[in-house]
Amino acid sequence: MDWLDRIPDAARAYLDRNRLDEVECIIADFPGIARGKAVPATKFDPSKPFHLPNSIFFQTITGDWVDTDDDTYTEPDMILRPDLSTATAAPWAAEGTLQVIHDAFDQKGNPIACAPRNVLRRVVDLYREQGWNPVVAPEMEFYLISRNTDPTQDIEPAIGRTGRRAAANQAYSLSAVDEYGKVVDDIYRFAEAQGLEIDGITQEGGAGQLEINLRHGDPVRVADEVFFYKRLIREAALKNGCFATFMAKPIEGEPGSAMHVHHSIVDEEGRNIFCGPQGGETDNFYYFIGGLQQWMPAAIALIAPYVNSYRRYVKNYSAPINLQWGRDNRTTGLRVPVSEPQARRVENRLPGMDCNPYLCIAASLACGLLGIRNEKWSHKPIHGEAYRAPSDIPVSLSDALDLFEEATDLHTILGEEFSRVYTLVKRSEVNEFLQIISPWERQHLLLSV
Repeated sequence: MDWLDRIPDAARAYLDRNRLDEVECIIADFPGIARGKAVPATKFDPSKPFHLPNSIFFQTITGDWVDTDDDTYTEPDMILRPDLSTATAAPWAAEGTLQVIHDAFDQKGNPIACAPRNVLRRVVDLYREQGWNPVVAPEMEFYLISRNTDPTQDIEPAIGRTGRRAAANQAYSLSAVDEYGKVVDDIYRFAEAQGLEIDGITQEGGAGQLEINLRHGDPVRVADEVFFYKRLIREAALKNGCFATFMAKPIEGEPGSAMHVHHSIVDEEGRNIFCGPQGGETDNFYYFIGGLQQWMPAAIALIAPYVNSYRRYVKNYSAPINLQWGRDNRTTGLRVPVSEPQARRVENRLPGMDCNPYLCIAASLACGLLGIRNEKWSHKPIHGEAYRAPSDIPVSLSDALDLFEEATDLHTILGEEFSRVYTLVKRSEVNEFLQIISPWERQHLLLSV
């Protein structure tokens, strides 16, 4: 197994302590679920790719299949090739296990257009054609909740070490973080074993809601890390008798969970193109924000991908309701944090934590790139509370898909085939949801209308 010489240092360090028993060959589908195969270590050979049907990109979140007009249901095999630079431990496994992210190609060697990692790489390559390297840094919010085995029951915060359920309105409380100390310790331990760096863990405003800040870097690498983090956080929670959820709005009356994404762009000399020679804000800085303001309503379908996602966009619940921008203003959808000029960046506060990280980052970067290409100047920054400004984002997934279907310029950036299939899958999910009768409807309509 000479391929072990080509894996990252953290993975080799893990194998110094654990005999390699299994390799998980994985790829992200539209929801960001890890699909693939687990193979005995002795059978894993990176020079011999394995196969999966391309139909994994035509499944809804419930596991149903969308109707198409092409030959998808012949389910041709994709060729999956390992990216050994992503090899990392699965430290929760009983035996020594590595995870390896794979890239998907068709049988002629072309990248599969619907594979989320390929979609993001396509967008990043468009930046690099201009001599630029986009840089992103996400913030991950999530809830630790009690085990919820009955979907008809309300979700409740997990019970902490005091024996009580977590209290709300405890943002930045270290005591609140300590309440789930065992889970947090395992998150750190698993991340260290995987070679993942955490910039910090804080308590957010919701009951049992935490936030993890990740280091900035190359968009594909960062999206890989979020993909890995979601799995390790779930495993750390399960190990300690609770669930971790990344739903955008899991608990009534509590804030939703976001994945804020910070963006900057550096040129080939490593200079931030948002920063001018004297440290001022450049035209490209304003164009990037203008692009987000112009095209993000159509891209909302990718960064808020479920019917539940739109429950998060509620005034005064720590989530944006429009695309206003401002400096150091957390009520805006687009925020410019306090920083040194060379670290100037734009924070997109609209994405929910339920997003697929590859597609979310791709969509946000695509909007910014369109702004720069079209020299779309931003609106004036808002001063004061942005909640007072009108909402200018879709209020439902169905509305968001209407906008996305019409955004042919976005399709050109993200890929025509991906945009077509993504719309089909999400339309199918909306239709599935509309077949469900909710408790609210039974409570208020059954005997009253």
